[in-house]
Amino acid sequence: MRTIALESVASAVEALCVRCAFELPADVLAALKAAMETERDARAKRILEQLLENARIASSERIPLCQDTGLAIVFVELGAGVQMTPPAEVLKQDASTTMRESNTGETPVPLVTLIDAINAGVAAGYEKGYLRKSVVAEPLQERPNTKTNTPAIVHVSIAAGEGLKLSLMAKGGGCENKSQFRMFNPTEQARTVADWIVEVVRQAGPNACPPYVVGIGMGGNFEVSALLSKKALLRPMGQWHQDAFYAAMEKDLLAAINATGIGPQGFGGDTTALEVAIETAPCHIASLPVAVTIECHSHRHASVIL
Repeated sequence: MRTIALESVASAVEALCVRCAFELPADVLAALKAAMETERDARAKRILEQLLENARIASSERIPLCQDTGLAIVFVELGAGVQMTPPAEVLKQDASTTMRESNTGETPVPLVTLIDAINAGVAAGYEKGYLRKSVVAEPLQERPNTKTNTPAIVHVSIAAGEGLKLSLMAKGGGCENKSQFRMFNPTEQARTVADWIVEVVRQAGPNACPPYVVGIGMGGNFEVSALLSKKALLRPMGQWHQDAFYAAMEKDLLAAINATGIGPQGFGGDTTALEVAIETAPCHIASLPVAVTIECHSHRHASVIL
């Protein structure tokens, strides 16, 4: 059994938040550069150049890539042989041993669980990076800002071994708002599903800051398909699905989406999307759930293994 301190998790998440805000991953930069080289429309090419320049400035001057610094979505792969310390029984005796100071000057938060540690890291990272805090405490009444960009959206899966992998995505509201879900009949043809996916992107138009990265989840059920569409966005760009059928579908969808002519920032061109990634899961014989998550060109995500 391996032990990992909750404080280590909080510190790692804090660093991921700052890194995501200031630095595009290498595969995203490579995809933008490749698109710029192949783009035939002069105006679209200039826009792609500007997006790359924006990324360079953000990284070199340590300022956010976008004013919407996103909702923190954290995927946790927790090894079955990992124990988070200190254990719960110690915390009950002396909770002060796990108090983590807040950068905001507020009351320190006790790190009792893994989720506590992740939220403490998000709060510290968004404060340290001077990042916009965009989370409201409830959705429909007064919508007060939590002032910490927490709580984060956390998805935990159990894996074999003694590792702990944390993957953080800073998901902007504009592109998230254009994501969609649909429950198809299980007898539906692949062409109909593909046409709907292209239409989702067409409806997003310029409003979610193309060129896009399009994550697609198929199978599972209502909530699992949406989760799969988010996980698809974490796949390294340029890496097609392992199943030949879905790999071909990804390539066909990418070509069809780029043929819409929406182009970078909606001004026309060949590059409406940089990537289409599909993730699948088994599902009920009566169902065919499909979810599409739209991600803008500022595809901010980072991972660390503790």
